[in-house]
Amino acid sequence: MNKEAKKSDEAQLLELLKRVLPKATHDAQLAGKIYQAIELELKAKARAIAFEKFCGGIELPNLEQKTVADVKLQLAASFGDGDITLKPNKKEQSLMVEVALPDGGQFSSEIKVGPAATASEDQELALKFVPFPVCLPGDKELVWLLAKREDMSPEEAGIALSKLEEEFWASKSGQKLIRDRVERNFPEFIARVSGGLLTEVGLKRHYKTPEPLKLLRMVPKR
Repeated sequence: MNKEAKKSDEAQLLELLKRVLPKATHDAQLAGKIYQAIELELKAKARAIAFEKFCGGIELPNLEQKTVADVKLQLAASFGDGDITLKPNKKEQSLMVEVALPDGGQFSSEIKVGPAATASEDQELALKFVPFPVCLPGDKELVWLLAKREDMSPEEAGIALSKLEEEFWASKSGQKLIRDRVERNFPEFIARVSGGLLTEVGLKRHYKTPEPLKLLRMVPKR
């Protein structure tokens, strides 16, 4: 089953719950809590699967200190805001990986010494990322340099980015930032959200701060 089919199945399940829960109970608050709990569980499961695939794509030729440090750099590139713990096991010739994200998500996996796991026939091909620059309506001269999966339209990428921003501020880490008087706005969000969360929704961040839009001047013809 490919990724799009899985998404469709989950969407159908959530849509079915929206119709069935109000009929199964007259307690609207209880129905809402059940729906939210199942939705969060589906998201957690999807994130765990994505983490396993990510670790499966890491090559581990040996357990030397430099090699382990290189693996940590790869993880930090995607989970920079997370607490990364690596535990080499020379007897089993493997590396235990544990990542704790600021929003409370915790993931663990095991990387075996050897080449990266090869993709199976039914596994989706890795999609390329293409430029996705964004700006705020009030200041169109400052541009954040992002990237989106090439199979996503700009509209889909924009919706995914907006939804992720809402989820970020509603998370434990987002609420803590608000309590610490961090202003709830897009610049603060894009500077603080982890690369792993962006990757999960098909986006990437090249820089945390915006770049001013450069207006090119035409060279006069001689």
